[in-house]
Amino acid sequence: MKIGPKFKIAKRLGAPIFEKTQTQKFALSQARGGRRISKRRPGNMSDYKRQLIEKQKMRFTYGMTEKQLRRYVDEAIHKGNQPIASLMTRLESRLDNVVYRAGLARTRLMARQMVSHGHVVLNGVRMTIPSHRVRVGDVFTVREGSRNARMFENFVETHQSAGVPNWLSFDAKKLEGSMKAEPTYEPSETLFDPEQVLEYYSR
Repeated sequence: MKIGPKFKIAKRLGAPIFEKTQTQKFALSQARGGRRISKRRPGNMSDYKRQLIEKQKMRFTYGMTEKQLRRYVDEAIHKGNQPIASLMTRLESRLDNVVYRAGLARTRLMARQMVSHGHVVLNGVRMTIPSHRVRVGDVFTVREGSRNARMFENFVETHQSAGVPNWLSFDAKKLEGSMKAEPTYEPSETLFDPEQVLEYYSR
């Protein structure tokens, strides 16, 4: 999926949703922009614009198309009970996100490319669909033929096990992990408001 100028997108949305914007340079740019805006007469943001911004944050965070996100939202609303939790569980269960969460890739974009290029095996089957849903009990690993690739050099030494969520298990030495439980939604870990996203699509 072609995204566009990441720095400009993140600045427009007001959140460091890409790795290249999670820097001091971006934070300083945001601070300078805030000072410029404060000199002007503040305007009230409409509900629609606020919801649109939160929707865009979610979409770019997970690297999805508009069509994919709409489908996930429709599925969550259709389930009826706790649509926010259902939506976040579905997003976090994407194979590219699971690979990212396990620490196999530094960013979701890298994880998506890793899956697309066939480096990941799920339940013994080579998988090339980043959006594929991983379920409880599924086992993912790096393909045998990819283990000597440069991206996995010194992996054990550089892997940050503390960042792996408790709903995943991952063995850095074996380059293998599994989903132990359904992903849980932690508001403090997100840069967007999923409730606003649901309201956007409910208009």
